[in-house]
Amino acid sequence: MSHLWLFLHFVGFTAWLGGGFASMVAGIAGGKESRAGLGAVVRAQTAIQKRIIAPGAILVVLSGLMLTIGMMNAMMTALSPWLMVMQGAGLLGALVTLLGGLPIASRLARLDPEGQHAAHFDELRNRQRMVASVAGTLALLALVAAAMM
Repeated sequence: MSHLWLFLHFVGFTAWLGGGFASMVAGIAGGKESRAGLGAVVRAQTAIQKRIIAPGAILVVLSGLMLTIGMMNAMMTALSPWLMVMQGAGLLGALVTLLGGLPIASRLARLDPEGQHAAHFDELRNRQRMVASVAGTLALLALVAAAMM
């Protein structure tokens, strides 16, 4: 059963980080678009956030929880500092993604980049950039800690 949870863990972090990189590339490429084109870019990033990144983060946390419970029940290995860094950074990154990034992306997709809410659109876009950077850094830290384990 632990092989299934490990497989789901790999699928989850691949979706989470891969979706994050896809969203980042779309945002960088979208920087050259006109104001009207930014709406399409943001809607694409929101779709990536809702359909790839958020489910990946949820899958990583749930499968990681199941792997941790299985490891504690088996008492096969001692807790290493790298395991704790991986779990802490992964959990924090998932929380930032789900509680910060997802709501901001949803609000951003509903705004018109050219209309009366253009200033709010730019503010939310900058906030999304910062939240996604923090979440991505935490996810990469968790991945590095897992590799060091």
